[in-house]
Amino acid sequence: FISINKYFHVLGGSEGQGRILQRFPEKDWEDNPFPQGLELFCQPSGWQLVPERKPPSFFVSVLTDINSERHYCACFTFWKSVENPQKGEPSEADEDDSPDVLQPAQLYAPKSLVLVSRLDHTEVFRNCLSLIYTVHVDGLTVPMETVIGNLLTCIIPIAGGSQRTITLGAGDRQVIQMPINDSLPVSGCSVAQLFRQLGIVNVLCLFCAALTEHKILFLSSSYQRLTDACRALLAIMFPLKYSFTYVPILPGKLLEVLSTPTPFIIGVNSHFRSETQELLDVIIADLDGGTVTIPECVHISLLPEPLLHHTQTIISMVLDPELEVADHAFPPSSVQLATLKIQDKEIRAVFLWLFAHLFQGYRWCLHIIRIHPEPVIRFHKAAFLGQRALAEDDFLMKVLDGMAFAGFVSERGPPYRATDLFDDLIANQVERIRQETGDPHKVMKHIKELAEQLFRNENPYPAVTMHRVQRTAENAQPRLPQTSFPHLDEVSVQLFIDHAAAKLKTAPPVVKAELKGMVPTGPPLADIVDRNGNVLANSARRLEVVRNCITYIFDNKMLEAKKLMPAVLRALKGRAARVCLTQELNLHVLQNRAVLDDQQFDYIVRMMNCTLQDCSHMDEHGIAAALLPLVTAFCRKLGGGITQFAYSCVQEHMVWTNMQFWEAMFYSDVQKHIRALYLENGEEGDTSGPDGEGVGGQKQLSALELASEQSRLWPTLSKEQQQERVQKEESTVFSQAIHYANRMSYLLLPLDTSKNRLLRNTGLGDVESVSNSYVTNSIAGSMAESYDTESGFEDAESSDVANSVVRFINRFVDKVCNESGVTNEHLKALHTMIPDIVQMHIETLDAVHRESKRLPPIQKPKLLRPTLLPGEEFVMDGMRVHLITDGREEATGAMGGPPLLPAEGAIFLSNYRLIFKGTPTDPLVGEQVVTRSFPIASLTKEKRISVNLPMDQLVQEGLQLRSCTFQLMKIAFDEEVASDLAEVFRKHMHKLRYPQHVQGTFAFTVGQSAKLAVEHKTKDKNQSLKTLSKNLVKTAKRTIGRQYVTRKKYSPPTWENRSMSEEPDQSSLTLSSTIRSSDRQTMSNVVERACCRDYQRLGLGTLSNSLTRSKNEPFRISTVNRMYTVCRSYPGLLIVPQSIPDSTIQRICRCYRQNRFPVVCWRNSRTKALLLRSAGLHAKGVVGFFKSPNAPTAGPSQADSTSLEQEKYLQAIISSMPSYKLIAHSTSVNDFHWSLCFPGKWGSIRGSGRVSTYNPDVGNRLAGKESPQTNGGPSETYFLRQQRAYLYIIGDKSQLKGGKQDSFQQWEVVPIEVFDVRQVKNSFKKLMKACVPSSLNTEPNTNMTFHRCLEESEWMNLLHKVLQVSVLVVELLDNGSSVMVSLEDGWDVTTQVVSLVQLLSDPYYRTIDGFRLLVEKEWLSFGHRFSHRGAQTLASQSSGFTPVFLQFLDCVHQVCVLVAGCPIYLKFLAYHYVSNRFRTFLLDSDYERIELGVLYEEKGERKNPQVCKSVWDYIDRLNKKTPIFYNYMFSPEEEEVTF
Repeated sequence: FISINKYFHVLGGSEGQGRILQRFPEKDWEDNPFPQGLELFCQPSGWQLVPERKPPSFFVSVLTDINSERHYCACFTFWKSVENPQKGEPSEADEDDSPDVLQPAQLYAPKSLVLVSRLDHTEVFRNCLSLIYTVHVDGLTVPMETVIGNLLTCIIPIAGGSQRTITLGAGDRQVIQMPINDSLPVSGCSVAQLFRQLGIVNVLCLFCAALTEHKILFLSSSYQRLTDACRALLAIMFPLKYSFTYVPILPGKLLEVLSTPTPFIIGVNSHFRSETQELLDVIIADLDGGTVTIPECVHISLLPEPLLHHTQTIISMVLDPELEVADHAFPPSSVQLATLKIQDKEIRAVFLWLFAHLFQGYRWCLHIIRIHPEPVIRFHKAAFLGQRALAEDDFLMKVLDGMAFAGFVSERGPPYRATDLFDDLIANQVERIRQETGDPHKVMKHIKELAEQLFRNENPYPAVTMHRVQRTAENAQPRLPQTSFPHLDEVSVQLFIDHAAAKLKTAPPVVKAELKGMVPTGPPLADIVDRNGNVLANSARRLEVVRNCITYIFDNKMLEAKKLMPAVLRALKGRAARVCLTQELNLHVLQNRAVLDDQQFDYIVRMMNCTLQDCSHMDEHGIAAALLPLVTAFCRKLGGGITQFAYSCVQEHMVWTNMQFWEAMFYSDVQKHIRALYLENGEEGDTSGPDGEGVGGQKQLSALELASEQSRLWPTLSKEQQQERVQKEESTVFSQAIHYANRMSYLLLPLDTSKNRLLRNTGLGDVESVSNSYVTNSIAGSMAESYDTESGFEDAESSDVANSVVRFINRFVDKVCNESGVTNEHLKALHTMIPDIVQMHIETLDAVHRESKRLPPIQKPKLLRPTLLPGEEFVMDGMRVHLITDGREEATGAMGGPPLLPAEGAIFLSNYRLIFKGTPTDPLVGEQVVTRSFPIASLTKEKRISVNLPMDQLVQEGLQLRSCTFQLMKIAFDEEVASDLAEVFRKHMHKLRYPQHVQGTFAFTVGQSAKLAVEHKTKDKNQSLKTLSKNLVKTAKRTIGRQYVTRKKYSPPTWENRSMSEEPDQSSLTLSSTIRSSDRQTMSNVVERACCRDYQRLGLGTLSNSLTRSKNEPFRISTVNRMYTVCRSYPGLLIVPQSIPDSTIQRICRCYRQNRFPVVCWRNSRTKALLLRSAGLHAKGVVGFFKSPNAPTAGPSQADSTSLEQEKYLQAIISSMPSYKLIAHSTSVNDFHWSLCFPGKWGSIRGSGRVSTYNPDVGNRLAGKESPQTNGGPSETYFLRQQRAYLYIIGDKSQLKGGKQDSFQQWEVVPIEVFDVRQVKNSFKKLMKACVPSSLNTEPNTNMTFHRCLEESEWMNLLHKVLQVSVLVVELLDNGSSVMVSLEDGWDVTTQVVSLVQLLSDPYYRTIDGFRLLVEKEWLSFGHRFSHRGAQTLASQSSGFTPVFLQFLDCVHQVCVLVAGCPIYLKFLAYHYVSNRFRTFLLDSDYERIELGVLYEEKGERKNPQVCKSVWDYIDRLNKKTPIFYNYMFSPEEEEVTF
């Protein structure tokens, strides 16, 4: 029996302050100092006077002293009357009340009786203090001193289920029962009460928050409920103990404590709620309102599923047993509800069951590193998480890293101690818990059994009547005289205490029964299949492959090993295969050494690297731990008697820089050696098994069992024997520390410091980045620095690496030696040794590195050289690289074929292409050749990557190269390629991709004359227009002679052979008299151009003498742009109305962007409707264009005259149409009616009546909508329209805002929304990523499939818009209306639309020659900016690649699938329009082509007949050899060759 060690205080207080009136005993107990600041906790809301007497109150506060001991302060408060403070008592002079406020005559001040004890017996304290108050109030005859003396000297029983009846001498009797096991918390009803107040989900949330170290604040208006809630939260955390700030009742004056940065559990009266609102990182639980408020910045990791769901279900069954039968048709008459106390124990049993689930098998992951004088235990977190397959679980990771679990390990780790209910659960009932998991009723049965044990522990004698205490009558207080609490006689109380102390000294010492024993370990952790099913994936066959390959290597059967290698590397992705590898390699180590030849060494290292690269930095499966002894065992002999070990080739893995990994390895090895130390056979014992839990005989005890036995024997040993054992253990730890300093230097010091990427990237020299433990390592840093300065090798080449390694090892040694109890002398010796160990190892490595360079290189595949095209030359010869798999599955074997990638070969850079050529690394398809190439000009993105090669030793630098020809190369440079060489490769590639001028491209350099290059360099950029014109004429003259010499030889088949209107004889085309004689030779070439020939085919005009010009021809071929002075991006000859003079054209062109005024480009042969193209209007010209000609004007300004000329121009076009002439002869325009039929989805076009700005039906169709029907209108497809427009102008909606339509004009504007080039550019980027992803999509649940990515790119939407506009234009032309396409600058979307319209309307353009003519006319002559959009030069690099022409080809492909269909021809053009192999698609306009002298050179004499400068020539040549571009499935009406 022990004394309760109580203090009894009488506290009194006035307004604002309290003071201790009397305390007993007056001197402190020896082993229990008096707690300071008691006054604050007796009245947490402050000492205040009140106008009405309050009933007595009782609550228990908890104080924690500096030694983390908790003191329980039971506070009984009653109220005594005092006179009005205005009468001026000195003790209350600090009250500040104004005299004019009416004060009550009688006030009441609080007085507290406080009992302070280290034991928590709330009910006993309540009864004792109530009795003292009753003695005072009822005026009992018992002296108060006797009652208090008895209270302070009563003896209470020791824990173990004993009980004691005590009396205070006032006719009372109480039974104090102690719990059977004092390690289990006593909760009363508090846990059940907490769940009733907050609910299941909220309490579980608080439970997880407390375990993961968050700040928790309870609010309530009841102090006792705050104490109970905090006690309940601690009770459900058992077996973990809360080790942070714990204040169940916080006084108002100490509220600043809530701003502490450390976690806490604190209770505050809800009176102070407003002061808690500003706390940003505190979880607030309102017990009265039943809410838990979690701030936005706080993330609580919850229990892992399905454990969370199971726990909620079981608690629900405990709290609400009726829930299960609530829906039954015949519910039981009454479900017996458990009492609150029983419910409390059942809920605690659920949490015990939960912790048994979470921590099952934890004892198998304990490392005992010292047994004497005290056991030192460490927990192997990574192994525990790995075996439980919970390495990714956030909650468990935080719990295991927390302070509570550290305390759990130090308290429950020792193998020889008293055990409790939790130890029994972990040891004996794990299997039962596993079987119960899916069945709540079985769990419930188990919970009730556990609850019974918990209840019995708290109430060993439930039948005993607990107490008989006199209490004051409820109505006694009002009639009592207001006597104050008497002053007690200190001497009488002290006599009681002294008498009891003397009695204790003479009594025999009470020895608590020894209950220590060996803690059972429980069943070992079974291999749980991880969530991805990796164990299942490793079938026995795969393990067999691994074993066979290793056998072949050691039997020197290298060919067989090489064949199995790829399969082995694939198998090593699974954990079982990795474990199998370490076991197999162990068998080939003899006496800690295994010498291999070069090829064996290479294969073993390769397999080790592959095994390590899939291990996490935690090494939760112990793979790196198993390989650690092997990397220092396998070696090969180099020249000069030098040996290279495997560790020098496996350093590039993050696990080696993880301090926790090294600590776990160190503790594991120390445990093995400590175990060996105490085995009966001494050092002969087997220490190889993990933890020594072998089965070969009875002596194979585990380390914990051995430690338990040694702890039991320890008291029986003599001091000398004890000292000897302590020294032996300390020496063992010290020797292991030296061994590990060596091991760490092996794996952290690189073979070649210049290539040591691992050390630099992980910040090894940075203290904060490596210290993974919650123990700070401030000593380590200072020690490391002081010893580094003495080592004397700072000036060495690798000193930065050496110093960082020394610091890392020093921190490691400090931590493990402090925890393992190594003496300071040994620690200093270690710090002196470490720099020497590192320096010695560096010198060894230098020699190894020197010798390894002299080794003959490993036999690598011979580099295969690619075949070059005519004129193609190598810029850089082949560099050895690996071609890595990308996101496509075709070459990886995933789609059923042989795995062609990864492949090993070389990358070649020529002046035209990037070429990879090599062979697959898989020997089964080693005879195949893998070639991948793309034109350097098509490169769109180059990105540096790091590649982890399964077949190689290091993480390699690589490049990811993406081409707009939908090709992707991911290459990793071989280790023999120096990094500076790789940089030279990148620079050359960049220079070739973006030359300074278009003349630097392959199409020019392949046949460029020196003279032309020199001329280009000396040309002044700022020439006047006149000089430019002269040069243009000279250049044209220079090219004329060559053209006529060889025209017949290389021209395409003559037009006479085709069934269409014959080409007029060359001699009949006389030049217009308006052309000067000096220009005539140039113009004869212009006439030769495709557009001029096409105009004549369409009957749009001829070049003839102005005097003999036929008056009835509506159009003429104008030479106003012959010198490209009107519009540089237009061709030299243009179709304009006969009646419009050239001077008018020069004026109206200024209204259009880039001077691209409207010109005719095609005429419908049936309806004679015209297709015109132009750029959009300038913003200033828009208003003038739509201004009514009849509007009154102040005067004829220049803008007005231009506007009039524009109208005349458009009117001239309209007048040329036969339908207009027909109407012009009729009496009234309004008499004309036009009926149209448009079947299908397009609906109909209806007349606007010249009222609205534009036809609404046209707008609807362009928006992809059906035409609106009037209410009750006819549903037929024939509609009578009032009048159609003669000319529709399709313009950009943003440019045409605010335009007014005149009712007498015959044209109509159709504003549409067009996409800009940026949309095309971004869409194409997404399209390329969809078609050629850079990596495989490893997430099975993601929706990012090919079709989803294609849809998100919006590429098909853009095609749809272009085709939609084109089809509308075709229909308008077919129905006799002319159309002018006037969008953006007239060279992107405009070109796409007019080209598609002609292709859809005219069958000639669907022939091979016709399509060529269409592209030459609309794309080349009308100035699509091929160089700019293709980013072909350095100047256009920033604008990026915009595939407008590719978009057009895709539209043609969509159409031609239905019409003629020849994808090969279109693919060929799509490829070579970006390849820069031909000059056809290189420049931005005919003007630029003439300036460089290349417009007619395509037909000129060539020195090298193998080099085609025109893509059309190349196609013609191929056509003569093979019909690859012909489509024999298409049969047009006319006998034409089609594609």
